[in-house]
Amino acid sequence: MDLQLRDRVAVVTGGSVGIGLAVARGLAAEGAHLLLCARDEERLGAVAGDLRDEFGVRVVGVPADVATAAGAAAVADAAVQAYGGADILINNAGTGSEETILDADDARWYAYWDLHVMAAVRLARALAPSMKSRGGGVILHNASICASQPLGYEPIYNVTKAALVMFSKCLAEELIGDNIRVNAVNPGLVMTPDWEKTARALTEGTDTSWQDHLRQVARDNAPIGRFADPAEIANLFVFLCSPLASYCAGSTYYIDGGWLRTTT
Repeated sequence: MDLQLRDRVAVVTGGSVGIGLAVARGLAAEGAHLLLCARDEERLGAVAGDLRDEFGVRVVGVPADVATAAGAAAVADAAVQAYGGADILINNAGTGSEETILDADDARWYAYWDLHVMAAVRLARALAPSMKSRGGGVILHNASICASQPLGYEPIYNVTKAALVMFSKCLAEELIGDNIRVNAVNPGLVMTPDWEKTARALTEGTDTSWQDHLRQVARDNAPIGRFADPAEIANLFVFLCSPLASYCAGSTYYIDGGWLRTTT
């Protein structure tokens, strides 16, 4: 199926690993040009080179921390300089948290708010004008099932991802008249380096392997009984970027292997 994304320009934050990299690969496979942002400059450069070689598309890497106003501005400025703007924005940068509400100080709350919410706000504000001038566009937010079904050990993550979903809905209503479609995606369990890192730490010095630990996490939470590969999540993102998804706007899409326990 031709998703009609050839020569579109996509900005992907957190684009050098995990879901962000999988989305970037999926878009490049459809012929889209990329601007990838990540904090690890060396890994970002390697990923950008690999994608150029494999798919023959333009790939610009911008080392930046989008949790800061300066970092978000650097990404938006680079998109304008390299491509004249963007057709697609994937607000993907983020990470899990672990704390209690009573013990977490203000600085920790603000750090996750800046990463999960303000980065999306700033990039949308900066790139939506170029989308308007190009006739429209797509903005997608990588949120989490935890926005609706929270995990007790990461209250800040739960709260900020829920805020990201609401921001996505509000932005969708504001921009739909400019032919800019905004949606959120709520993944469940996805096999990313963060999960592996956590599992290794939790099982170190025990009789349980990190792989067995994650298999148990999947059995306990996802009826499908396994973690998703990032490419499975990316397939939904890439479709939502396509003109074939032209009636998809202002919604939140769950891709969680049946983990969500409610219909609302």
